[in-house]
Amino acid sequence: MDIKISPSILSSDYANLEKELGRVSNADLIHIDVMDGHFVPNITIGIPVIAAIKKVCDIPFDVHLMISEPYDYVEAFAKAGADIICFHAESEGNISATIDRILFLGKKPAIAIKPDTPVDVVLPYLDKLYMVLVMTVEPGFGGQSFMERVLPKITKIRELRPDIDIEVDGGVDFSTVSLAAEAGANVFVAGSAVFGSACPSDAIETLKNNAQAV
Repeated sequence: MDIKISPSILSSDYANLEKELGRVSNADLIHIDVMDGHFVPNITIGIPVIAAIKKVCDIPFDVHLMISEPYDYVEAFAKAGADIICFHAESEGNISATIDRILFLGKKPAIAIKPDTPVDVVLPYLDKLYMVLVMTVEPGFGGQSFMERVLPKITKIRELRPDIDIEVDGGVDFSTVSLAAEAGANVFVAGSAVFGSACPSDAIETLKNNAQAV
């Protein structure tokens, strides 16, 4: 599987998003966390901001919906510029219908699961998914420590779907990226490891090299 780095703009300078995106021009994806203050106890950016930065960035948008009722909003996010639309298995609504809606809109569906959610929840939908996101921290805030205990979930998904993208989000840095890659992940969300570095583009290359070296 191709190794992909998806810098999370949650750790970027929101006052200068266009400039920040320019600093990660070698990224494979741009990870955008959408939080509603209900599904998770935090609020971030939404549809208007995504639509605005889509005009100045041609890297695919990896949009992570941490919201209560994703089905009601996937069309708006698709129109705003989301390329991958990831929603939580723990959110309200019909999982299968939400996946079908994303596919109907011509976008790539993904499901995210929290650290304490059994991997079995996502298995019935693997054939219809582009990607599975395994959270390696509790969703809602950046800067948390990587949870190694979730790695067996990644391995199980990889065994069942060798061709699917498996993403990890939370606490990914230059050392934990290797742990996740060894477990079977190939897409890595990195926030502070990228935007907190002196040269984000170099940080992306180091993360990718460390994952590929496994």
